[in-house]
Amino acid sequence: MAVRELKLIDIGDARGIRLPKGMLKKYGWSDSLVVEETDDGVFLRGAADALSWEDTYRAMAAEGEDWSDLDATVADGLD
Repeated sequence: MAVRELKLIDIGDARGIRLPKGMLKKYGWSDSLVVEETDDGVFLRGAADALSWEDTYRAMAAEGEDWSDLDATVADGLD
């Protein structure tokens, strides 16, 4: 994992960073990014990498994971 120091630059009334061209090319970033704030810091990923709820559901369904054990847990609250 590479560690880079980037300087904040003025962009109108905001501040931003410039990402090196090589980094943009490496990750295939072009027009937009998703910024995720976590307790550990900030995570950047390409907007194309972020799934919509519909795409997430489809990806989960395609995994074919067995959720049958969840049925008993849900049924516990129905008595």
